[in-house]
Amino acid sequence: MNHRLGIPDSQFIRGDIPMTKQEIRVLTLAKARIAFDDTIIDIGAGTGSLSIEAGLLASQGRVIAIEREPDGFELIKANAAKFKAANVEAVLGAAPEALEGLPAADVVLVGGSGGKLPDILTCADRLLKLGGRLIVTAVTVETLSTTLNIMRQRPEYSVEACCVQVTRIQQVGTSNMFKALNPIYIIACTKESGKAVNENNSL
Repeated sequence: MNHRLGIPDSQFIRGDIPMTKQEIRVLTLAKARIAFDDTIIDIGAGTGSLSIEAGLLASQGRVIAIEREPDGFELIKANAAKFKAANVEAVLGAAPEALEGLPAADVVLVGGSGGKLPDILTCADRLLKLGGRLIVTAVTVETLSTTLNIMRQRPEYSVEACCVQVTRIQQVGTSNMFKALNPIYIIACTKESGKAVNENNSL
């Protein structure tokens, strides 16, 4: 059965861990172009909202959701059970150390870096298959800048980025009010086999 993107936020089990909101999930997963048999690594998975939807899209694939906060780790497992996403595996640990020994991936999602973004991007590159997609979601200009500076130096990658500002309409009494969500930068990088690779270029 095909999964329809955009599970309402209210359906996820939530705690104090940040969660990627519905509209951002839809755009992020559209950029990731997930196939039914893909292997996906979600770094800084939070509550697991992206991991769950990725797992439902990759129904015959695998999602490894890495989260350093124990509360988030438990939420990922609870949400995977709720949505019957048996192919989502929660891993308690911090990247890049938690990436050691993981299988090659078709998609790597980076939602949190714990201040170790350059090292995480290096490990993600090693894990990513040719034709694979690396998607970084950033809430700060610094994360955006660091990602663009690093990834644009790698000739084997095509890189695109956008800023997404979502404003929801919330009913207050008889009026409709604007409720803005935090703007999010989405950086989508594709590892293209047709591009020449400079072996001396390193992150």
